Amino acid sequence: MKKFLKFAISLGITVVCFWWTFKDVRGEEMFASIRHANYWMIVPYLGVLSVIHLARTLRWGNLLSGIERIRFRPLNEASGIGFMMLIVLPFRMGEFARPFLIAERSTIRRSPAMTSVVFERIVDGIIMAVMLRTLLFFVPNDHGQIDRILVGANLMFAVFTSGLAFLIFARWQHDRAVRLIAATAGRISPALGEKVAHVVDGFVGAMKQLPDGKNLFLFFFWTLLYWFANGAGIALLSQAFNCAGEAAGGTCVPMSLTVFQGFVVLGVLIVGLMIPAAPGSAGTFQAFIVLGIAVFLPREVVNSSGIAFANLLWITQIGQQLLFGLVLMSLSGRSFGKLAHNLEADKLAAEEAR
Repeated sequence: MKKFLKFAISLGITVVCFWWTFKDVRGEEMFASIRHANYWMIVPYLGVLSVIHLARTLRWGNLLSGIERIRFRPLNEASGIGFMMLIVLPFRMGEFARPFLIAERSTIRRSPAMTSVVFERIVDGIIMAVMLRTLLFFVPNDHGQIDRILVGANLMFAVFTSGLAFLIFARWQHDRAVRLIAATAGRISPALGEKVAHVVDGFVGAMKQLPDGKNLFLFFFWTLLYWFANGAGIALLSQAFNCAGEAAGGTCVPMSLTVFQGFVVLGVLIVGLMIPAAPGSAGTFQAFIVLGIAVFLPREVVNSSGIAFANLLWITQIGQQLLFGLVLMSLSGRSFGKLAHNLEADKLAAEEAR
């Protein structure tokens, strides 16, 4: 029943997001943009996506180095397959894939590996919230959605900064933090308080194995490269929709984004991806890309070439992650079905153990 409710909610969000994205679509111009897009731009964009994959794989290795230094091949396998499972499996069950896979390939236990994933998320959330909030200072406040985007950026900053502040407090005052969680969550349910306190206790214990200064520096270096490539890549792929292949006076509506605009669109997208949706963030991805480009481009451009661009961006990103994941899974001799079953069993066992 709980899974059905989660599925119904995520499906409802996806449907609403798709409806909002396409409700004002200019069909003739959108299909003209699709026909005349320069799909050769996908080639350099795939190169950017490869840099993104490499950066987030290496930064994870740097973060885990406080526990064990892992060779690139097993690290790359766990990273590539893990991110593929994240976009394919429902209910964000793929979040457990990287910790599960790295535990198979090293002496690292799943709990500290999961802590590294959470730490990545917190750092990414804070960086993107600060970046978006800063960039919006340079965007004219004459667009109807700017205030809502600001609210989303501020909310994201508050959530992830609060998470980081609590982890720092818990690292400093371990026993007090665990008792605090048990007492507050225990007011709702004693069983819930015990489970949450157990999770926090494991997370704080894992934080004692943070990497040394060199690897922490490299973690932030790869993180900045990762996000720079993401923003620049959005601007790069948008050049595919300049309608260069259509004769003058046609129905194709040209669009392109600057690098600055690409980073703003990226920030808006990250806010949107906080919302639970269908696997691969289908619906929310397109809706928030459209929302982001609407800050800069006229409505007739957004509702034609903008929608075409949002879908091409999503398809290319999903396709690259699936390709990398499937190739690495094949090379490692793993079965998708068996891995998904093991992840489900591992998740249930962890929940029962709490």
